[in-house]
Amino acid sequence: MLPVVAVVGRPNVGKSTLFNKLVGKRLSIVEDTPGVTRDRIYSPCEWCGREFMLVDTGGIEPHTDDVILAQMRRQAELAIEKADVIVFLTDIRSGVTADDQDVASMLLRSGKPIVLAVNKVDRVGDPPPEIYEFYNLGLGDPFPVSAEHGHGTGDLLDEVMTMLPEEGGTDYGDDYIKVAVIGKPNSGKSSLINRIAGEERVIVSDIAGTTRDATDTVIENENGKYVFIDTAGIRRKSKVNEKIEHYSVLRSYMAVDRADVAIIMIDAAEGFTEQDSKIAGYAHEQGKACIVAVNKWDLIDKDTNTLDNYTAELRDKFSFMAYVPFIFISAKTGQRLDKLFPLINDVNEQNNKRVTTGMLNDVLAYATQRVQPPSDKGRRLKIYYITQASTKPPTFVVFVNRAQLFHFSYQRYIENQIRQTFGLTGTPVRFVVRERDRNDVK
Repeated sequence: MLPVVAVVGRPNVGKSTLFNKLVGKRLSIVEDTPGVTRDRIYSPCEWCGREFMLVDTGGIEPHTDDVILAQMRRQAELAIEKADVIVFLTDIRSGVTADDQDVASMLLRSGKPIVLAVNKVDRVGDPPPEIYEFYNLGLGDPFPVSAEHGHGTGDLLDEVMTMLPEEGGTDYGDDYIKVAVIGKPNSGKSSLINRIAGEERVIVSDIAGTTRDATDTVIENENGKYVFIDTAGIRRKSKVNEKIEHYSVLRSYMAVDRADVAIIMIDAAEGFTEQDSKIAGYAHEQGKACIVAVNKWDLIDKDTNTLDNYTAELRDKFSFMAYVPFIFISAKTGQRLDKLFPLINDVNEQNNKRVTTGMLNDVLAYATQRVQPPSDKGRRLKIYYITQASTKPPTFVVFVNRAQLFHFSYQRYIENQIRQTFGLTGTPVRFVVRERDRNDVK
């Protein structure tokens, strides 16, 4: 479970610039995944071998009647509430303002560890004398930084590292399957867990999770041992500000990081939404076993084709996760919940599956005979052999003569052949392509 570091401050002090500077190197090597937007206000960040979740926020206007600014303030308050460490960013050019004083008071009341950063100190060397004014905020030593150029960010992160909580958390052991129940607010996440816990009546304990963001429910039954991670938190029936909704997504992302299996809850009445795409895409990106649970199915008017039509529509929406199984449930009535645990066990097993090199190469030989590898400018792709490198998700290393000839479409064909032979339902797979024999001219 990654600790959370929130960057807060009033508008236009350079929070997003600092955020992008700190996470830019990592984001630059993350491949685009269909269904996952890249305009996140949160991202994993690493410093000195320690990883944490960095959160950007909208500017805080402590006293405003403007609706949008008030929502931005609420968003920042949520970040403060959920953060383990807070980076309070100010601006050397404007000095300490009344709003800075108010924000500092808000942060002190939170009781959270705070690192004070003074931005736009663009010259290296001794800090300008204006920085001493920021001691008046009562937050300790100010750290001069240049978010634009990156000056001082190393010292800033060093200080953040000293304030992060100790690594660790609840260790349930390998015999427990950790299941993150993720999805939009009001999709029925808590209702599902409550129904399961109430019906099984074999709850070992309800314990606080490793952060304030989630509650773990430990369940044992005839199917096995499970830890259900509930990510419910923000549940507003009226208009939910887009920025605030980001925090429900953040909680889901952090739950996915802890989980073995992700149950993606879809509201049957509302259907598939962009936020569902973001959440599902992240679970895919992290290589987790996945199940799509369409909740509130009891509320849908049905005829003989309803299930097939709805499934076909979801298949189209989830084309970037063609492997994912669907289950249509009702957390309220318990409809089909008896089928959920076997499905969890199955996708978790598939996510951990290992296939021998011999069997893989038998499938490869059949596949390449059936559909010849592609060629370009007289040079044909040769696939020498394939082996499995790791699990969670199953990851295959493919040795070829030219990596650029191993086009996505043919890679997808090989993947489909492997799935048809070995199953791998409910889990993404990864291919790592390695070149050999660069002198081969055939």
